[in-house]
Amino acid sequence: MIENSIKVLVCDDSMLIRKKLKEVLKSCGCNDILEAVNGQEAIDIYKESNPSLVFMDIIMPIKNGIQAVKEILEFDKNAKVVMASSAGTKEHIKEAIKVGAFEFVQKPWEAEQINKILLNLK
Repeated sequence: MIENSIKVLVCDDSMLIRKKLKEVLKSCGCNDILEAVNGQEAIDIYKESNPSLVFMDIIMPIKNGIQAVKEILEFDKNAKVVMASSAGTKEHIKEAIKVGAFEFVQKPWEAEQINKILLNLK
């Protein structure tokens, strides 16, 4: 369990995925959770709220996760963004790491994976 002072932004165009990830985060002790439905919204919320960690889907409308990570890291080079995608091809993983992703998780993730990422923030 982590300290609940960690603010997390969950960005996914699927309401169900956001809901499931929020439940896992809450079970890990995170209570300050923000949501975004596309990459552009994630960028805007990040700039406004400065979360400790972002979980970012790759394939989304308006602005995809790779583009959003680039812009978030341009704004804050210390941002911690975890790419989470069901379309986890090797190309997506390589591209996510190349642009500066903190971590990559394949959907469906396990609660243990999420907890481990939260613990690695310290």
